[in-house]
Amino acid sequence: MVSGIQRLGELAVTALSLASVTTASPALQQRSAVQVPVVSLKNGSYSGIHLPEYGQDNFLGMPYAKPPVGDLRFRVPQPLDSTWDGVREATEYSPFCIGYGSDTWVLGNHVSEDCLTINVVRPAGVSAEDSLPVAFWVHGGGFTNGGSGDPRYNLSFIVEQSVQMGTPIVAASINYRLQSWGFLHGNEIVEEGSTNIAFRDQRLALHWVQENIASFGGNPDEVTLWGESAGARSVGVQLIAYDGRDDHLFKRAVMQSASPAPATPQPFTANDWEPYYQAVLSAAGCSPDNQTETNGLDCLRTVPVDDLSAIFNSTLKAKIPGLGQVVDGDLVTAPGDDLMREHKFVKVPLLMGTNFDEGAEYATQGINTDEQFLQLIANNGIDKVAAARIAELYPDDPDVGIPATLPGRPSGDIAFLGSQWKRVAAYRGDTQQHGPRRFTTRMWAEAGVPAYSYHFNVRPHGIAYWFGAKHFVEVVFVFNNVDGLGYENAVSENPMEGKPAKFLEIADKMSKMWVSFFVTGDPNWNPRACSKWPQYTLDAPANIVFDANTTKTAFIEPDTYRQEEIDYLIDLLN
Repeated sequence: MVSGIQRLGELAVTALSLASVTTASPALQQRSAVQVPVVSLKNGSYSGIHLPEYGQDNFLGMPYAKPPVGDLRFRVPQPLDSTWDGVREATEYSPFCIGYGSDTWVLGNHVSEDCLTINVVRPAGVSAEDSLPVAFWVHGGGFTNGGSGDPRYNLSFIVEQSVQMGTPIVAASINYRLQSWGFLHGNEIVEEGSTNIAFRDQRLALHWVQENIASFGGNPDEVTLWGESAGARSVGVQLIAYDGRDDHLFKRAVMQSASPAPATPQPFTANDWEPYYQAVLSAAGCSPDNQTETNGLDCLRTVPVDDLSAIFNSTLKAKIPGLGQVVDGDLVTAPGDDLMREHKFVKVPLLMGTNFDEGAEYATQGINTDEQFLQLIANNGIDKVAAARIAELYPDDPDVGIPATLPGRPSGDIAFLGSQWKRVAAYRGDTQQHGPRRFTTRMWAEAGVPAYSYHFNVRPHGIAYWFGAKHFVEVVFVFNNVDGLGYENAVSENPMEGKPAKFLEIADKMSKMWVSFFVTGDPNWNPRACSKWPQYTLDAPANIVFDANTTKTAFIEPDTYRQEEIDYLIDLLN
């Protein structure tokens, strides 16, 4: 009998051989180019596209739910319940879900209400019997924009890395509903039970994987749920969903720059959302005085998609309390931090981390005085006594603020940031990212569940020095996208410009560790990563640091940076 590891190695050789057709004879290249991969699923068959340059098969834009249009708009996603004969094509990404922001519009992607699709990338030569580990990617974008077809999330890079490591994986990515299309909340929404529908989209996609991924050569019992930013917040919700009930939808989890804790001290309620909800009804002609439907929600389902999109993208956006988890007594029974304190989360190995200068993403610009800083804190619902203590812990001292790449205070062309920019960035980064990360890894360690924590300190090409190692910049490294493909159409420059040797080394190291975690639940499993990443413990909490500024591009630090400050915030906000 062939062992699992031996079989992985055989598949790696097969896939690498297929990848080599780009340098083979023209006849062989032609035969490879016309290969059409086909899979038979429970609902019907799909033909994908073979990529000889990667030695991979892609199946793109496959629906995992009924289109959420018409009467299904703003409802819990419905599983597919029909079949078809013949073979349908799955060779192009579907439109993104309707969203508003640079990840959608600058990238020039089409949007549609009919967008609930999944993509699967596998090494060529894989069959239904191979049972490879699966990485399930959830994109970020602040819950307002983005999509799985974003070329910066091209799964081919990390699948290729897995093959070269001798531990091939299958990878999947999805679209889910965004902004008010996926997060609309209010009393009528609660009464109907149509809450947290974007997170329910993701969960239905995970069920689709359980039913179908074996046909692609993936193992439904070896799924790693993986996301960044809003995608990682989504992973966090799935970890605490239904009081942490384990439905065996995933075996491991990766959260880059987010946690299961809510993005605000308390998740917003239906009452918080109601003014926005009523404003939408009024703008759409669906308020009680203007329509005869059963309720305003039914009326919204009849509004033409472009008209409703214009309303969602209007100045009404300023009235949205905040996007993300809401406590609905069903999917989310309590704030995520409360559930973690009670160890009500799915007990699976966790890999998570934050970037050094996350706060640059969240820092309010133009804070120049102590009074303005205190008001900023108060705006988060923090009382005067706590605000005063926070001001003591985060003094107006640029030498202890972030980022370190900005010496002193902003001046000249960047004076608009505010003289207390580094103070604000440190505080906001700790409340939004570093505090929740430390709290989450503590809860995993307290529950006796393996957790691995990282700290990322690389400022790629094109990132201003006053932003430092900011939010999102680790993504290109994790995906091993060493050419920076996809960034030429985005708002940022190619982060890998010039391919600095340390950047390539860090990308190789991180992607290998992520693949090792996908395969075994331990980032150290594959020795080619060449760095030891310790498990997070209460007795010896530690992070692996990926850093382009040191001789060693990966080293271990005790997880004690800004200890007093972050501990205070954890006690206050979590």
